[in-house]
Amino acid sequence: MDPILLVRCDAGETFGVAPSALEHAGAPTTVWQAVDGEPRPSLHGIGGVVLFGSSYNVEHADEQRFIADARALTIEAVEREIPYLGICFGAQMLAWSLDAPVVKAPTREVGYEPIRPNDEAEIDPLLGHYADGDHVFQWHMDTFGLPDGAIRLASGDLVANQAYRVGERAWGVQWHFEIDRDELEQWLVSFERADGPLETSWGKSAEAVREEADRFQADHEMKGRAVFARFAALADTLR
Repeated sequence: MDPILLVRCDAGETFGVAPSALEHAGAPTTVWQAVDGEPRPSLHGIGGVVLFGSSYNVEHADEQRFIADARALTIEAVEREIPYLGICFGAQMLAWSLDAPVVKAPTREVGYEPIRPNDEAEIDPLLGHYADGDHVFQWHMDTFGLPDGAIRLASGDLVANQAYRVGERAWGVQWHFEIDRDELEQWLVSFERADGPLETSWGKSAEAVREEADRFQADHEMKGRAVFARFAALADTLR
């Protein structure tokens, strides 16, 4: 199986369950440290691309060079029909790369919120195992319009566009299905150390998020692992 390229777009990104889930699925991985300014890698011999979240948004492209490089990589993957999976910032990156708008969401989402998969999601090869009302982990202030020809797969009660597919090989997913409990704790601690209480700027306390994790993380993590397993299988089939 050709390796899956994991794109790190934030210094605090650990990739959560992704490495172990992909390893279990038999998929080797390689990492592009985009946020550290590493040169954009070649996609020759790459079986799929997973572009992860970031504390930056696409509006920071003029000040953060890696954002333009990530956009170029995204466009190349789509044009060459290399399977692409964008998570949070990665979903916004896919939309932006295909000339759809990325704007401030009507509300900031943090913590575990329900999603509403639609009929298209039921037959989707990556997200067909999600059910109406599943609680997924969110942490974002931006949202995206759907690119031309994209199919929406899931919506949310607070932010409409939560998941979509472009063609048969590119997905954007707003929620952080990759996150595990250790990474969640790291994000909460790092945020409050740098910016103060989460509730002040995001409307929900870190303790409330932890309590939600106690209820929802196990199922959330199981389904996140399944997404990576399905992506690896798809990439292997299409190579």
